[in-house]
Amino acid sequence: MPDPNLIPLTTSDEPFLWEMLYLALYVPPGRPAFPRDILSEPDLACYVQGWGRAGDWGLLACELGAPVGAIWLRQWTGPERGYGYVSPAIPELSIALLPDYRNRSWGTYMVKRVISMAKGHFPGLSLSVVESSPARHLYERLGFRRVGKIMDSLVMVLEWEDHA
Repeated sequence: MPDPNLIPLTTSDEPFLWEMLYLALYVPPGRPAFPRDILSEPDLACYVQGWGRAGDWGLLACELGAPVGAIWLRQWTGPERGYGYVSPAIPELSIALLPDYRNRSWGTYMVKRVISMAKGHFPGLSLSVVESSPARHLYERLGFRRVGKIMDSLVMVLEWEDHA
């Protein structure tokens, strides 16, 4: 089990979040990476642009003092919505790790930590994941269930009964 140092994200972490957003884009094996300017598309930029607004919260994963990943929540309260939007009360989760930190249980650890921290504050969490992405299996193991589909991505939600 990894032991990443998880610290709260701040507005000064926005540049790193842009990198994480790019790395969060699933590229199937054998396919070319997306051009970096894809992040300027409004439906992707909304995940990071203006980080630090009301409803933004997340954790930076660090090893030896250097950031290696991030997990963040963004609540959608107006017309702007992410692919995993289900309601204004349920924030959408995004996560990414540098390639060297993938498949080492860091993602599982980070998602479990955010779930435990989100309970009592929100009725649940949502996300979107490309149906063919291996990450989908992690989310299913942790209790996320499919509630919709947008293009080739599943909209998934995890809700808990003990919301205060």
